[in-house]
Amino acid sequence: MPEDVGDGDGAAAAAAVRLSHGVPLGDALAVADPGAWLTLDAGVRSVPHWRLQHLSWWNSAAQFSGLTGPDESRLALALCHGDGRVRQEAVHQAAGYPGLLPLVMIRCADWAAPVREAARRLLREALDLDAALALAPLVLRVGRRDRGAFGVDALGEVLRRAPLESLEPLFAHRDRAVRRFAYRTAVEGRLIGPAELARVAAEDEDTVVQDLCASAALTAVGDEDVYEEVLLPLLSARNPRTRSAGVTALRRAGRPAEAEAFLADRSALVRACARYVVRQHGGDPAAWYRKRCAAPEGLGPPPGAVSGLAECGESADAGLLWPLLAHPADGVRARAVAGLRALDRVDTHRLRPLLDDPAPGVVRETAVALLPYVAELPADLLLERTGPSRPRHVRIGALRLLDALGGLVALRAAVGLLEDPDETVRTRAGRSVQGWRPSAHVRLRDPEVGELLERSCHLMSEAALRRRKWEAGVGS
Repeated sequence: MPEDVGDGDGAAAAAAVRLSHGVPLGDALAVADPGAWLTLDAGVRSVPHWRLQHLSWWNSAAQFSGLTGPDESRLALALCHGDGRVRQEAVHQAAGYPGLLPLVMIRCADWAAPVREAARRLLREALDLDAALALAPLVLRVGRRDRGAFGVDALGEVLRRAPLESLEPLFAHRDRAVRRFAYRTAVEGRLIGPAELARVAAEDEDTVVQDLCASAALTAVGDEDVYEEVLLPLLSARNPRTRSAGVTALRRAGRPAEAEAFLADRSALVRACARYVVRQHGGDPAAWYRKRCAAPEGLGPPPGAVSGLAECGESADAGLLWPLLAHPADGVRARAVAGLRALDRVDTHRLRPLLDDPAPGVVRETAVALLPYVAELPADLLLERTGPSRPRHVRIGALRLLDALGGLVALRAAVGLLEDPDETVRTRAGRSVQGWRPSAHVRLRDPEVGELLERSCHLMSEAALRRRKWEAGVGS
């Protein structure tokens, strides 16, 4: 069965039987759903012939061709017939039935060349703008099949000749593939101006549409007059991919100095593009970051400047980051910890206090920074931070480090947190228990290990529990 057909065999068979009894097409299946046509096409051939009543032509193309004015339901079934000669004759007779155009479209990718060519001739004649708009989702799904490119090309030709306003339903279509195809067609046909392309790139939620429209809009950036219409929407876009495209275009637009404002952007991608433009203009991003990070505490650097310094600075720049661990802004403290890790200047003694930071983001970054050095941390210090009096994010950070430390203390902490009042902590503790393995730090035949494993037996199979006990030397 083709890959774009789902598990709709039963529904397709039921629709085929209804059609065989003369039920109108619109009542037999959901004609607006492209998947319904595809499942019908595949499902008809799976229905036993005796269930398709009143169809004396079913196994005879000659009998079918002799029918006078077969109804739409019969034609629909014939277009899905297993015999290529019946399908071919059905295509010839389908010219007067616009409701069957979806099945004609499917036959355009038929494995039998005579059927395929007949269907393509009919589609070429019948595919006007209204039909193209209605068939677009089905055309694109069939287009993924072998020999399916014809329909996609035909659809593109019709849409490129259409006025822009007629494509609006496709631009807003719920099917992502349809929206992408519509915008790609409009861009190739130059149906959308740069300003509108920039607006779409800034507002659309699909990254493919963002990139497509941003790239097309930026082809006009060489003209100074388009700055307000094109670059400003891109530079103010919420999504970082579009902002980065706008920042990179500042150089080509002759406005590289404006890239400096994006050196501290919240996105690493945008910051990297901004550094490129600034360097091309002769600037020094690292010096800019150092100046911001050394600003008096009241002014304080934006979090993006802290990250930027770590991204392009040197090991000596850690001296600017250490004081920021006490900055009042949570984001600055978190970025400072991440920056020290990136510069390979982690000091476990100085970072340990941040495991109790009131900001979850700071504790999370601190735990990540300390993971390679967990052996230097006192196990009791970590175990203490899993107690119920500690904030949730502190308990989770301590458990993460205990996981890395391993041994009995890790199992003890995880099992203790299985009864934590917070569901997130309990879930994290459960995963820790399931992943626990005895290590060199675990004393063989330690009865506490067996007790802890028994308390967590509901998290694993009997076989897994026996294996853990055997590995720890406490199995029977």
